[in-house]
Amino acid sequence: MTGRRVIPLRWPAAVAIGVVGLVGLVAFTWPFFVSGDVARDHGNDAPWLFAVLLGLLSVVCLAEVTAGRLDAKTIAVLGVAAAAGGGLRLLSAGTAGLEPMFFVVIVAGCVLGPGVGYVAGALAVTTGALLTGGVGPWLPFQMICAGAIGLGAGVLPVRAGSRLERWVLAGYALVTGLAFGLFMNLWFWPFLGSGAASGMAFVPGAPLAENLSHYGLFYLATSLGWDLPRGVLNAVLVLLAGPALLRVFRRGARRAAFGVPVVFGPTVPTAAAATDQQARVPGSRVRG
Repeated sequence: MTGRRVIPLRWPAAVAIGVVGLVGLVAFTWPFFVSGDVARDHGNDAPWLFAVLLGLLSVVCLAEVTAGRLDAKTIAVLGVAAAAGGGLRLLSAGTAGLEPMFFVVIVAGCVLGPGVGYVAGALAVTTGALLTGGVGPWLPFQMICAGAIGLGAGVLPVRAGSRLERWVLAGYALVTGLAFGLFMNLWFWPFLGSGAASGMAFVPGAPLAENLSHYGLFYLATSLGWDLPRGVLNAVLVLLAGPALLRVFRRGARRAAFGVPVVFGPTVPTAAAATDQQARVPGSRVRG
């Protein structure tokens, strides 16, 4: 049985995230399903994808706001998570695949829920890119992947605060560390051409099985050595520092009282206010 997330995902945000996921799926997997002419003609469409993705993320935020789930308190916590993730990325900038940013994204998604986890992951990548000068055609793809990691952490089948929680999160960090590189390579692999070794290049118009085989070899030869350190580092961080960070997020969530509705009751006038009111009424006299 799973524990209740602080900010559950409501249907407007779920629909918006579903649309983002569909756009991301097409953006990553199109090389396996289109002709060679389409691949060559649309190789520089990443800036358009970036604009579309920003618009869809705005829709996600708007859906959360209209559902009453993204108030000032949530935005503050979301900003802290994004800033922390971006700051951690600044420390390594992906050197040798070491990106501790995902540790914060995973914990934030686990505590705050899938919707906030998705936005936190996307914003953390964007913040890190702005700090490191890493803004480029790869950024929208990174936003999709990091957002998906935060979302997945929010729907993991584990009870909040249980003994298995950090082990489940550590395993998730390891798997997503590998999956991040597996998907991210797809943004540039189709355009390597002669830059890829024989048997690893994208062949426009080739059968699906052939291109999948080529990409599998390309990933094992060029990316696995970077992705494995990323997954191992974040899994170790979850095991060592995860419990403390989980407590910090949950303590902040409790103090923010996300699930407590704001109710405005009748105002009870104090003695000083009543005296002041009588003094303002003509003909009234305040007795001592």
